[in-house]
Amino acid sequence: MLFLHDVWVNWFEGEENGYNVCHFHEWRKDDSVELLDQVPLVKVESDLFHYIENDLRDLPQQLLKDVYQKSYCRKNHERIQLDYCFVVTDGIGILAVDTIGYTMPIRKSRLIPRQEQLVYEMVKDVENEKYEFYANPVQQEKNYHILSLNPKYMSGLTRKERQLKQLLFMALDQLQSTRNSAEIKYWYTEWNPHMYEKIKHLDFDELWDKLYDELVDGWSPKHLHLCEGLIKGQPFFEKLWDMEHESKVN
Repeated sequence: MLFLHDVWVNWFEGEENGYNVCHFHEWRKDDSVELLDQVPLVKVESDLFHYIENDLRDLPQQLLKDVYQKSYCRKNHERIQLDYCFVVTDGIGILAVDTIGYTMPIRKSRLIPRQEQLVYEMVKDVENEKYEFYANPVQQEKNYHILSLNPKYMSGLTRKERQLKQLLFMALDQLQSTRNSAEIKYWYTEWNPHMYEKIKHLDFDELWDKLYDELVDGWSPKHLHLCEGLIKGQPFFEKLWDMEHESKVN
C-alpha cells in the first residue's frame, strides 16, 4: 500500500457535493487546517471516486478494511491514530477522506498543490483497486434538489458565491413552505420588476416555478440583492450571511 506523509488537510464536514470541498486557492484564514502525519493512498476507478466525492453513503467494506487504523494525525506534538482515513484518487481528482469512525465519508478535503503533484507521480503506473460499492442498485442515481443543487448550477462560482447561492435557496425553500401568494408575488417583482403586470394572475406554483427557474442559473448582483432581502429579520440566515462577508481567503 502507498502512503503519504505530512499532508495538510482542510476538512469540510458533512458535504455531499464535491463543489463544497474547496480547493487550496479557496481555503480561508479562519479554516481549521490539520496535519496528517501518515495516510494511505488508494487509486480507484473513476465511478467510485465520484461516488465518494459527491455523496454521503457507505464506503466499500473492503476499502474500509484496507485502510483501517493506518492513518495518524499530528496534534499538539501528539500522534493520534485514525480508524478510517485515506487519500483517494482516480488519477484525475484527488480527495482526502476521514469517516470519523463511521462508514461514510463524513469529512473531505482537497490537498495542497505540491502534495497533489506527488500523488499524480506516485499513482502514475499503479493499477486501480477494484471495489464493489453499490449496496442498493436502486439508489445508484443521485437526486439533486433545492438544498443540494446540481453541480452544473455551481460551476464557475467562487466559494463565497456558492455559499451565498445555497443560502438564497435555503431562504427560497422556506418561502415555498409558506405558500403565501402575496409574498411570492412581492419577491418575484423584486427579482424581475418588468414582469409586474404579467404575474398578477399567476398562482403560487406558477410563480414559484418561474422564480426558481430564473434564479438557479449563475450568480449576479441581482441574486445577491434578492438573497439579502429574503433573509432580513431571520437570525440564523443573517448569521450565515455575515460569516460569508467576514471570511477572508488565504
